[in-house]
Amino acid sequence: MSDFDVFLADCPARTTLDLVADTWSVVVVFGLGGGPQRYSELRDRIGGISKKMLTQTLRKLERGSLVERRILATAPPGVEYRLTRLGESLLGPVSVLARWAEEHADELGGDDT
Repeated sequence: MSDFDVFLADCPARTTLDLVADTWSVVVVFGLGGGPQRYSELRDRIGGISKKMLTQTLRKLERGSLVERRILATAPPGVEYRLTRLGESLLGPVSVLARWAEEHADELGGDDT
């Protein structure tokens, strides 16, 4: 049992939820679930994400110890991203959430037009 309670205003778990519960964080973690990827591979895989948003999301996840950035000794130099052990522990819940969203997108009717 956890000592934290997300219903309390000063609960540190809220910071954790803020880190992982936005759309791009979920998609990036899910996208890295298959293994390490270069920045361009990840950007190409995630439709609709701008370079700026992908960079911001990767940096946020890296600061949160969920993603690791590795510089590759290639010509030209490349960068690869992978989930950390902590990030891998988030992959299960994120995968369930992503699959649920895919299965129920029509029912939710997010477009009011």
